[in-house]
Amino acid sequence: MTEERTLAPRAGRREWSALLVLVLVVVLIAVDNTVLYLAVPSMAADIDPSSTQLLWIGDIYSFVLAGLLITMGNLADRIGRKRLLLVGAAGFGVASVIAAFAPNPETLIAARVLLGVAGATLMPSTLAIIRATFLDAKQRTTAIAIWAMGATGGAAIGPLVGGVLLENFWWGSVFLINVPVMVIVLVAGPILLTESRGSSAQTIDVPSALLSILAIVPVVYAVKHWAGSGLDWSVPVTAVFGLIMGYFFVRRQMRLPNPLLDLSLFRMPAFSGAVAANGMAIFAFLGLLYFFSQYLQLVREYGPLKAGLAELPSTIASMIVILFVGALVARMGTGRAIGLGLGAGAISLAALGLTVSMSSYWGLGISLVLLGLGVGIAMTLSTDAVVSAVPAERAGAASSIAETAYELGGALGIAVLGSVHLAMYRSHLDLPAGTDPSDAATAEDSLVSTVTTVLDPIVVDHARSAFATAVQTTSFVAAVILAVSAVVAWRVLPSPRGATVGTHEAH
Repeated sequence: MTEERTLAPRAGRREWSALLVLVLVVVLIAVDNTVLYLAVPSMAADIDPSSTQLLWIGDIYSFVLAGLLITMGNLADRIGRKRLLLVGAAGFGVASVIAAFAPNPETLIAARVLLGVAGATLMPSTLAIIRATFLDAKQRTTAIAIWAMGATGGAAIGPLVGGVLLENFWWGSVFLINVPVMVIVLVAGPILLTESRGSSAQTIDVPSALLSILAIVPVVYAVKHWAGSGLDWSVPVTAVFGLIMGYFFVRRQMRLPNPLLDLSLFRMPAFSGAVAANGMAIFAFLGLLYFFSQYLQLVREYGPLKAGLAELPSTIASMIVILFVGALVARMGTGRAIGLGLGAGAISLAALGLTVSMSSYWGLGISLVLLGLGVGIAMTLSTDAVVSAVPAERAGAASSIAETAYELGGALGIAVLGSVHLAMYRSHLDLPAGTDPSDAATAEDSLVSTVTTVLDPIVVDHARSAFATAVQTTSFVAAVILAVSAVVAWRVLPSPRGATVGTHEAH
């Protein structure tokens, strides 16, 4: 390591400018994970999706992205990461235009799928190009930390960006912001970015790629369908099918000389613990934002901009973490610092649940600050720990797995916590006797439909009360998940005193 720090050429102005382009891509992809949340009420009023379609619109993007990351990472190794990134940027821009002008829920879902496919070509390339561009170990660590901050900060600023746009334009504008950013990438990328390829020239194993998708999609569908429509025959059938496909996927990876997913990496506790921490942090964060943004607008009756500003404390807190995270690791070690971050996130979610029913915003604001700090610490350090836990020659495979955990964690957070929230909402919906059957059916479907179509103020008030109670319960569920993750990270991940971010602690 010392020799690498001494002999490796240091990055100059061009390399740091290239980093800005790559971070811009990461920020935009992360923004796209959350920017739609504030647009849900106006979008729902325009194209009238069902509650199930609404869940698909919210999570299909992240889900497709996660399912294709490993495959696209292998493709980037073959054709060049810079080339694939530029192709993905063009596709992302086109899909964004389709989503912006979608006339119905089906078209919007299809556009979100295309956005996920294009996004999957972008994400694996960014971190790999950073590693090829920044040869000095210390500079590379700094660059990766900035990259991680972009991913975390982008997810957090999504609601604010959405609020500003929705205050002045229609809901489709949250997608059109992608277009000028991708134009910048397409213009600056060919000039600033360095082309890099993996050392392997093997072909992509198509059966493995298909099996990975067939393993994940049915399981998520089963979770959402159970919460949205109740337990019927399709839930166990699709869940079992997904698990069977997952078994065959794992079995195939263990038999291939060049697997699509290098499962041997998970034998390292430091690696598997960091991946789990990464996924759990974003699971809770994005899952919360999905229904919390609706709560601010539909229950507290905030406008889109005010709702975005109300979520700003978590944004700021998650981005300033980079200023002190190095000192935190030096004092506590990586594993305990990640555990501390996840624990802070758990406390913040519990506090959020306790303050939801209060009329004052201050309790929510303080809870969001703590949430941003906790998630920011966990995300930044777990991303770096994933790369640091493996030998340098395996860092590419490790980074693809980290990105998959990030996106899959976000998709499952929206699906699972969103489904839990919907189930809790319906269980707490207690309408008065004599309620018009059509109004009752509308209220049962979703609060969005109730607020936009039901004229009876009593029904609307009852629906809002049920929604707020569901937010409280779901926050407690997410808090328990993060608390368990915090204990695991604290006990499993290495935590040598005096460590620095980016060191290979596992070795």
